[in-house]
Amino acid sequence: MSSARPPGLPLVDAMTPAVLVPAGPVTKDQVTGLCDDVRALLEGPGAGVVVCDVGGLGPPGLGAVDLLARLQLTARRCGGRIRLRDPDPALCALLALVGLRFEVEGQPEQREPALGVEEAVETGDPPV
Repeated sequence: MSSARPPGLPLVDAMTPAVLVPAGPVTKDQVTGLCDDVRALLEGPGAGVVVCDVGGLGPPGLGAVDLLARLQLTARRCGGRIRLRDPDPALCALLALVGLRFEVEGQPEQREPALGVEEAVETGDPPV
């Protein structure tokens, strides 16, 4: 028994970005396929960000840095960007060491205060 598709356009949640989950240590042969996956995910409607879940990549090393640099380059060429999910702190430090910056899921963006933080105002301060 099959059911017919509902008429009209499919519902797309524009707030949920596509997710890519590379598993285990990635070989050089797999990098090309993952770049193709990023390209395909960014060609979808309303896609501008691909979340890369790097929690299962294994120990951070130059192979992981090379993979993420290539994924980010592919995403930028397609007009998008990569956001990291669940990165190891050592991976973040290694990325910073080689000069690569990635947006990390769950962290406030630069120049934005964290949620729940209120600025104190002195009573004698003039309004801005």
